[in-house]
Amino acid sequence: MSQQSSSDARIALVESLIREVPDFPKPGILFKDITPLLADAAGFATCVSLMCESVADLAPDIIVGVEARGFLFGMALATTLGIGFVPVRKPGKLPAETLSISYQLEYGSDSLEIHRDALRPGARVLIVDDLLATGGTAAATELLVRQAGGLVVGFAVLIHLAFLGGSAKLDAPVRAILTYG
Repeated sequence: MSQQSSSDARIALVESLIREVPDFPKPGILFKDITPLLADAAGFATCVSLMCESVADLAPDIIVGVEARGFLFGMALATTLGIGFVPVRKPGKLPAETLSISYQLEYGSDSLEIHRDALRPGARVLIVDDLLATGGTAAATELLVRQAGGLVVGFAVLIHLAFLGGSAKLDAPVRAILTYG
């Protein structure tokens, strides 16, 4: 089996474990449910392996994972790559001094926080989440990492909904296992 067909088979396995749920959370949305992937040890391991391969050239020093599903993928990538992990959380969840950013969503606003001392100056940061859609959360995380002194080298996501244009809001490359539209 060639390297390309092996990679294609691994991507097909990951994609087969994502359930599509119509009209969730509202009519007209086709929700990509990753819970079957998370429940399948071989499928999740394959996903993590693919994500690690896709970011190897970015040479990150540390992973920043976005609450909450970014924690699942981010910790797995950090462990596999042998680097540290920093959480970005909703307000009031981190115990030490934080930096905060508020940002607009299509349906309102939200805020994120990171510990002020979480990153060493100039650290090469890979931001990890499960999904990139409209890009609001990813762009806010990118700004927050910069405020904390990090250099964002890229984004790693399982799913990129390219038709929503979120990657255009980001200054660093996006690496996705599955891209739609």
